Amino acid sequence: MGDDQVRGARRGPGRPRQEHVTRAVLDAVVDLVSESGMGALTMDAVAARAGVSKPAVYRRWSTKQDLVIAAAESRIGPLEVADLGDFRSELRAVLTARMATYRQPGVDRLLAGVIGAAAEEGAVRAAFGAYATRVTSETRHVLERGIARGDVRPGVDVDAAVTLVASSLLFRLVAEQRMPDEVLVESVVDLIGRAVAARA
Repeated sequence: MGDDQVRGARRGPGRPRQEHVTRAVLDAVVDLVSESGMGALTMDAVAARAGVSKPAVYRRWSTKQDLVIAAAESRIGPLEVADLGDFRSELRAVLTARMATYRQPGVDRLLAGVIGAAAEEGAVRAAFGAYATRVTSETRHVLERGIARGDVRPGVDVDAAVTLVASSLLFRLVAEQRMPDEVLVESVVDLIGRAVAARA
């Protein structure tokens, strides 16, 4: 057995175990929040639910805020949509993917918790803002690609359009307490599409 094989054999079991702990902790966060709300979320409760030590949690996330953001990103992270040659088709793909994610059990309370945690005293707003930027990055990319392609008009307020797209499904889910569906997706595609379409 060569040196590389020996080193590989020695370190091999470590990474799967680390990934297992990370997954167990993030799943525990989602479960606790979906069952009992953010009030039930403590490092002790997360460690117990995940079946790991509290130091194992703190080694990965030093604050509850970091942990909540990581849990949210484990369920609602960045996505990628291929160039479909048409802004509306790409926007529909973004919204359909988000709709499917938002309809997962517990995601509604998790998102409500993330929004609430961002407003808590002592919250590092930049961390939540950075997460929001990552989550909405593909909507921005789709808009910018549409401008470059010519089916989205130049001068569109991309920031405002990104906010409108992201908030449509989120408000339906968290504030209105209703699951976003295909009807909402098509309405948003139509409304945003007409608002940003390049003029013939």
